[in-house]
Amino acid sequence: MFEITLPVLNEEKNLKTQVLILHHFLLTEYSLYPDWKIVIADNGSTDNTQGVGEKLAEEFARIKYIRVGERGVGLALQSSWSQSKAPIIGYMDLDLATNLKHLPEAISALTSGFDLVYASRLAKGSVIKGRKFIREFSSRAFNMIARSYLGVHFSDGMCGFKFMKREVYEKLVAGGARSKTWFFSTELLSVAEWQGFRICELPVEWTDSPESHVRILPLAVQYLKAMKKLKRYKPRN
Repeated sequence: MFEITLPVLNEEKNLKTQVLILHHFLLTEYSLYPDWKIVIADNGSTDNTQGVGEKLAEEFARIKYIRVGERGVGLALQSSWSQSKAPIIGYMDLDLATNLKHLPEAISALTSGFDLVYASRLAKGSVIKGRKFIREFSSRAFNMIARSYLGVHFSDGMCGFKFMKREVYEKLVAGGARSKTWFFSTELLSVAEWQGFRICELPVEWTDSPESHVRILPLAVQYLKAMKKLKRYKPRN
């Protein structure tokens, strides 16, 4: 039915707890639908993330662990999704910042006609908890630049909660969504808009993680370079 990928890097302390929270939620919410799987996509961890992930995969039939040799969230997701046979694929951040109650909403949207669903912290009706001003400001700035430079309309390209039909994903890759970095999340939405897919914006309850690894300045430089590269794939009207 669907497959959820968790891209992880050096998460030995939190991995088991967070994965089991998600696993329990899915067992409860989808007790009548056994065809789901959690994929732990480890992109270059140097701690014991691999050991924890492999043990979880051994203990639980619906948990899979894959190891990607180098760092990169986009690379981790592409490695996972290229192996998937599930009709619906997606990902969320390990900190589960987006409330899990929105997962059934996302799956329902895809089974009722949408091609891609994304969580938006900036949509009307979203509830944001614990977010620092600098991160809120930078998020709005990144999204504003992306909309202006790439000619798109989505409100939040960077939120780590997106699901889509697998055949749609394959077309997005062909259309230029290939970044190995965090920008891959924004690429998916940009190319989906360019190609005219039906996109569902999902207002969400989102709680900032105090242990976030995001470094704003390096991320900003990375995003600007990636946007320039992606724009070459934009169809000419």
